[in-house]
Amino acid sequence: MSAESTPGHRGRGRRRTTRDKRHRGLKAAAWTAAGIVVLGGTGAGYLCFRLNGNIASVDIDQVLGTDRPEKADNGSENVLVLGSDTRSGGNEELGGGADDGTARSDTAMIVHVHEGHKKASVVSLPRDTVVDRPECTDTDGGTHPAASGVMFNSAYATGGAACAVKTVESITDLRMDHYLEVDFTGFRKIVDELGGVEVTTGEDIDDPDSHLKLEAGTHRLDGEQALGLVRTRHGVGDGSDLGRIQLQQAFVRALVRQVGEIGVFTDPEKLYGLADTATKAVTTDSGLGSVNSLMSFANGLKNITPANMRMITLPVRYDPANGNRVLVEEARARQVWTALKNDKPIFKGATEGTATGEARGVVTS
Repeated sequence: MSAESTPGHRGRGRRRTTRDKRHRGLKAAAWTAAGIVVLGGTGAGYLCFRLNGNIASVDIDQVLGTDRPEKADNGSENVLVLGSDTRSGGNEELGGGADDGTARSDTAMIVHVHEGHKKASVVSLPRDTVVDRPECTDTDGGTHPAASGVMFNSAYATGGAACAVKTVESITDLRMDHYLEVDFTGFRKIVDELGGVEVTTGEDIDDPDSHLKLEAGTHRLDGEQALGLVRTRHGVGDGSDLGRIQLQQAFVRALVRQVGEIGVFTDPEKLYGLADTATKAVTTDSGLGSVNSLMSFANGLKNITPANMRMITLPVRYDPANGNRVLVEEARARQVWTALKNDKPIFKGATEGTATGEARGVVTS
């Protein structure tokens, strides 16, 4: 599918003035997940002092106001995790574009943390999904009119983080309790700080567009290779964004596994290096915009393992009018959103018969 370059900007936030930060979630693609698990549960006071100033945050609650879905009262939480391909701040080479301020949400995931924080359900949102974007206000106070039949990633390109959250809440009727964003450069540095991530590919991958060439087998990917993997689509499956999402989900599992194996929690020097890198790499909502709040949130996620993560793609079908777009399978999607709203497991049949991209199994770990 073609990547649409829509003029926009990255949601701006103020940088906190003390030094620290922590990673969260699962991201990308999914990438963020590992960062937060890694930094969770440490409680080291000196991190809060040294790293707080790294954090960039966006006050999404203030921008969106009260016209939003109600917060869940069942102990669960929803986090919107975005991987952005902003062309500024050193990302030009990695993004393949000019430093013109444009940006898109290259990867999007809703991470639903179930009550008890021992399990998570992750729903990937294809960036080429055709949606109705609601009217939204960006973090600079600019208002953007509603638009029908546009690509999902146009929300971020149009109005930044706040507009992306508003659009997701409109589609799902789920309250996004938190927001977390990582750009290309940040993702690459986090993987390098971890010492690379080991994956096994079931077939050769050769995608000139993402600059990735791997023979079938087991590889330890450095940051640049990992970025190539989560952006690859032409070298696997049917060449669609759906196939790329399957690679991203497999990589997230490998990333979370890597975090658990390298002894971050018992090595203060390694922990600090990763914390410093991760806190510079992400943008959060203001609710996670301090080290204390990030670490408190992450502390509850450290017991989530790959085996306790259910990862799916939003049920979609190819758009008959445009093979480069997908349409939401509304009935099946409602099953997904209802399950998350009620903090229940996602029905296994919710994605049966929907478009997949045909790349599952290319990366197995």
